Amino acid sequence: MTTPAIRATCLRKTFRSTDGGEVVAVERVDLTVERGEIVAFLGPNGAGKTTTVDMLLGLTSPTAGTVEILGMTPREAVEAGRVSAVMQTGGLLPDFTVGETVEAIAALHGRLDRVEEVIERTGLTAVRGRRVQACSGGEQQRLRFALALIPDPDVILLDEPTTGMDVASRQAFWDTMRADAATGRTVVFATHYLAEADAFAERTVLMARGRIVEDGPTADVRAAFGGQTVSFTPPADVVRRNGIDDAWLARVRAALAPLGVDGIEVASASLEAAFLALTGDEPAERPSAALSLETIGAVR
Repeated sequence: MTTPAIRATCLRKTFRSTDGGEVVAVERVDLTVERGEIVAFLGPNGAGKTTTVDMLLGLTSPTAGTVEILGMTPREAVEAGRVSAVMQTGGLLPDFTVGETVEAIAALHGRLDRVEEVIERTGLTAVRGRRVQACSGGEQQRLRFALALIPDPDVILLDEPTTGMDVASRQAFWDTMRADAATGRTVVFATHYLAEADAFAERTVLMARGRIVEDGPTADVRAAFGGQTVSFTPPADVVRRNGIDDAWLARVRAALAPLGVDGIEVASASLEAAFLALTGDEPAERPSAALSLETIGAVR
């Protein structure tokens, strides 16, 4: 059996408060991520998400529980170049050029052979000679991504990876991530762009109040906390003749195709709705699976 990329068991992390009491940041988190998965890790401020990521990277030790990255401790995985991270801020020297920064980190890893590949792969060729301080926020974020790719890691953890990127750069970034995941690289990313998580993550993990409150395929998380809406344009003769009444809608529900209805659009509930429902002060209840029909442009 293949060792999972990430396995966290009963993770708990507490901190001392200023009054000498105990603050629980993470409580009994169990998380397994298989190799090649793209996972969105979401949660409001104070949910325990950052603390969990820090424990996965070995930046802080759990008060209780265990963490394994590819069967190793986080520190062993980092030292072996098997796991990398892209943080939202910091970590760059402003007076270095983009090329000098990549070369310096590659030298530290003993992987100068990777310099040209990662510069091209992250779209930095045109700004290679530009000083970091003169780069835009999106370019600096792409540079951090390039540095994370230097050791050719098996697992990459990303904190707000596309902050500052324009639409085209963001799309190119996720195309790269998908290609990497197809080769077996595991991608776990935290983001505030819920639409981005919706579009690019196969799986969504939601944290609230220090616990994982939902974990599953992104489409299932969306659908679990909101039904589906079917929008359609009724045939013009029906509108002219009778208007839209409950009897006609019952017939539509029973047999859409024979009625000649066109312009049908099915939209799932948004991931944002699920996020708000799951991470609010009061845990949400799953609604019953009901189909809602809305008529568009039918009633004047």
